[in-house]
Amino acid sequence: MKEVNELLEKLGYKFRDESLLVNALTHSSYSSEHKMPYASNNERLEFIGDAYVDAAVGAEIFMIMKDAPEGVLSKNRADVVREESLADAARGIGLGDYIYMGKGEEATGGRNKDSILADCFEAVIGAIITDGGYDAGRKVVLDLLGDKISLAVAGKLRNDYKTMLQEKIQEREHDIRIMYNTVSESGPDHNKTFTVEVVAGEKVIGRGQGKSKAKAEQEAAKDALSKGAK
Repeated sequence: MKEVNELLEKLGYKFRDESLLVNALTHSSYSSEHKMPYASNNERLEFIGDAYVDAAVGAEIFMIMKDAPEGVLSKNRADVVREESLADAARGIGLGDYIYMGKGEEATGGRNKDSILADCFEAVIGAIITDGGYDAGRKVVLDLLGDKISLAVAGKLRNDYKTMLQEKIQEREHDIRIMYNTVSESGPDHNKTFTVEVVAGEKVIGRGQGKSKAKAEQEAAKDALSKGAK
C-alpha cells in the first residue's frame, strides 16, 4: 500500500485529523479480518459522503444550467454520481492503492472493483467535510468531478472516452487496472499543456495532450480506443 501523503497531494487537501482519512480508506473486509469495531470501517463516512457528493454536483449543475428543467438536472446529476463515474474518478487518483483491504477481497481484485472504489471515494469526501467543512469538500468534489460535470452538461458524459475505455477493457479482462500518468507539463502557468499516458496493467496503450489534466486524460483514452485498446 502507498503512503497516504501521496494521496493528500492528489486530493489537494490537508487533514487536521488524519485518522479520518485512515477511517475513510478502511474497507469492511479489513476491519472484519482484524476484528476491529464497526466504526473503524468507512461505511459511516460513505453515508455522509454519498449525500454530499449528490448535493455538491447537483448544485454545480443547477448553477451552470440556469434554464434547464428539473428532469434534465436530475439526469445529469445521476450521470455524474453513478458508480462507474465515481470509480473512474477514484482511479484517476489511484485511490485503490491506498485502501486498507482484507486479504480475501484483495485476492479477488477488490482494489479495482467499481463498487469499492466508488464507496471509498464517497467516504473520502465524507472525511473531508467532517474534518474541514462543506466548502473544503466542495472544492475537492469539483476538482475531481469537474470534467464529468462539464461532459454531463454538454450531453456527452455517456460518450466519456475514459468510461468507454474502462468498459471495453474490462469486457475482456475484469481485474486489469487502468491508470493515467502525467508524463510532462509545458508552457507558462496560465497556459500549460499536459501530456498524459494511459496504462493498462503494465502497458502504455494511449497518449494525449490537453490544456488541463482532465482533457489530456480524455485524449489519451480516445487514442487508446482508436488503437483498439489492445
